[in-house]
Amino acid sequence: RNNLGNLVLAGNLISILNGASELVILSIGMTLVTSATKGQDISIGACAAIAGSVFVKILRGNNITILLILLALICACLVAVIFCLFNGMLISKFNIQPMIASLILFTAGRPIAYWINGGATPNVESNLLGYLGGFIPGIPIPSPILIVIVFIVLICLLLKKTTLGLYIQAVGINERAAKQNGINPVFMKLLVFVILGVCVALSGSMNVCRIGLINHEKILLDIEMDAILAVAIGGNSLSGGKFKLSGSILGAYIIQALTTTLYAMKVSSTDIKAYKAIVIIIIVVVGSPVVKEWFGKIAKKIAAAKSAKAVTVEAK
Repeated sequence: RNNLGNLVLAGNLISILNGASELVILSIGMTLVTSATKGQDISIGACAAIAGSVFVKILRGNNITILLILLALICACLVAVIFCLFNGMLISKFNIQPMIASLILFTAGRPIAYWINGGATPNVESNLLGYLGGFIPGIPIPSPILIVIVFIVLICLLLKKTTLGLYIQAVGINERAAKQNGINPVFMKLLVFVILGVCVALSGSMNVCRIGLINHEKILLDIEMDAILAVAIGGNSLSGGKFKLSGSILGAYIIQALTTTLYAMKVSSTDIKAYKAIVIIIIVVVGSPVVKEWFGKIAKKIAAAKSAKAVTVEAK
């Protein structure tokens, strides 16, 4: 039972699914950006802080209702989309590398979030926010898990029922060929940053609902690295092109499982970053062209040896 006396699901699995909610949403946005731009946006944590600050700014000093929460979320989305489009413009129009373009907001985003609330770290207290960040009475599943499920379904419908997914991959694979086939690469790149802005706003607002305040320095700190790692673990190429959304989602849960396990083993937060760095190194090395070529040669040698053995057996 939770604090309200309601029966709720608990356990390690639920903790992992619940704790990974923000990361899953951001990993989806990062996957689409990586596919279309052949690079990664490292400012999503800072942009989430900005979106969370806007969300809190609207809620503060007002009687919090469902309509006000929706208004705050819409405003947070609009602001996050504007900031993400700033990165998108630098990348699509000025051909600046994504990581370099997003370095601006990576550096300045959290100070901007701090200024939005007048240099304060305000609290927002409401049962409604508690329900969205915790449990809705009568529903045993944590609300963030339900929000993630709905968001995944909507994104999948958008990508499957339209040509958006195909166009994003086409731009990432060969931008010139895509343009010759009537696809506007600039528009597609800006569009993925619009989607990323929605992901950022939803994650930032969800985190505010969880803890009931906005901490500009700590909110979703370093989550961009986890999102990039989730994309890589999911089998997606960090150089763009084809993507597998389900792989990135699974990668996000794997990272959360790793983090939860390490915390359960009483590993410090600083040491956890070192373990994640080791995982990133292994993934990058294994996925490098040199290692793939080496494995390919070994596979050919094994196949040739099997063929030679089969011929020898038949000759006997």
